[in-house]
Amino acid sequence: MFDLDVAAPKAGPVHVPAHEWFWSDSLNCQWCDFIWMNPPFGGRNGLVPWLDKFFAHGNGIALTPDRTSAPWWQDANRRADATLFVAGKIKFERPDGSIGKSPGTGTTLFAAGPRAVAALHRAEAAGLGVTMRRGAA
Repeated sequence: MFDLDVAAPKAGPVHVPAHEWFWSDSLNCQWCDFIWMNPPFGGRNGLVPWLDKFFAHGNGIALTPDRTSAPWWQDANRRADATLFVAGKIKFERPDGSIGKSPGTGTTLFAAGPRAVAALHRAEAAGLGVTMRRGAA
């Protein structure tokens, strides 16, 4: 359960359990407690301001595309407390309720804070992906 979904659809989170949500102007709002962030994937470096705010907040899980060669992804991976590569490709639901086609890339979950790290480790144990562990030899 999340306290806040910072980039929810206008009608509120459909698939993300959250007590509250922001659906507009989130980058200018105060984020609190344990957050879920699935920001707009948009332009070339469009995720940078979202990830900067996410890591400054330091308590939650962020969903991004797997763009492992992109400088923004590499920076986020260094800043994350844990990283999970989601198994398979997520087909996202559009605002009209239809399901999108299989995307061209996979998905990464970045953890900030101990609660988020624990959640990613539970996801890995459930077979939902592979976690990159810090300090592994």
